Amino acid sequence: MDPISGINIKKDSSFAMLLAAQKRGWDIDYMEMADIYINDDVPMAKMQRLKVDENPENWFALSESRTEELASLDIILMRKDPPFDLEYIYSTYILEHAERLGTLVVNSPTALRDANEKFFISHFADCIAPTQVSRSMDILSDFIKQHKDTIIKPLDGMAGQSIYRVNESDPNCKVILETMTKEGTAYVMAQKFIPAISAGDKRILLIDGEAIPYALARIPAAGEVRGNLARGGTGKGIELSDRDRWICEQVGSRCRDMGLLFVGLDIIGDYLTEINVTSPTCIRELDSLYNLDIAGQLMDALEKRRQAV
Repeated sequence: MDPISGINIKKDSSFAMLLAAQKRGWDIDYMEMADIYINDDVPMAKMQRLKVDENPENWFALSESRTEELASLDIILMRKDPPFDLEYIYSTYILEHAERLGTLVVNSPTALRDANEKFFISHFADCIAPTQVSRSMDILSDFIKQHKDTIIKPLDGMAGQSIYRVNESDPNCKVILETMTKEGTAYVMAQKFIPAISAGDKRILLIDGEAIPYALARIPAAGEVRGNLARGGTGKGIELSDRDRWICEQVGSRCRDMGLLFVGLDIIGDYLTEINVTSPTCIRELDSLYNLDIAGQLMDALEKRRQAV
């Protein structure tokens, strides 16, 4: 994970998972990206035994570091936040060796590489609004002319970074496309703007393909089109609609088969917009709103999976 010293325990989903694992009496070992490495074909790590406490002043304690094979662990949770860059990919190669040796890695390293959080929605055409991925400014311009109000976003962004709302009459449309595509050398995603964003960008969590029955609708601040909490959005709990549940059914079984055991779907109105697989969040918010134990459900699912390995 990212450094535990810098997290906000009131909102951090990884911390919720740590509490749930500790509650079950599991030993927890802590690693950051720099701690994992490989010798020949043996994945290794510098590990520190971790204890956590629901105390905002002193929420963790770490033991002295020791070196172990990664395959000595039963389960590894990969909770490093994006960006999903080459360094992240290299880490999945190491984790894949641990998986080969019998450790359950969540989410599956292969699936993390295969399921780009933006692009993966293209496998579920019946669930999405008109969407295009291109690096051609001419092709993207034609999409904008066809659909008028359009969202442009990078394929490797997170937390609402570099998301633009454009239309063909926008005098900045060309420069936005030049900037986003890096003069036609980088792929971006264009999506028809969904007005229902005013009611919130719904985050729905899936555990082993099954949806938590409530979503956190992240409602944009005034004058914004991004509902991300990191961009000033406000969280509101809502029950899943029939359409939400149908989308979850379409996506859930595919994720389960790929080894994507903890997934966050983003749905605006009736449309799937992203499938978050690297480090999905919103556990703490939904737990608080509905008196749930989502991390506990996840640990139960992982234990069941581990026993089946």
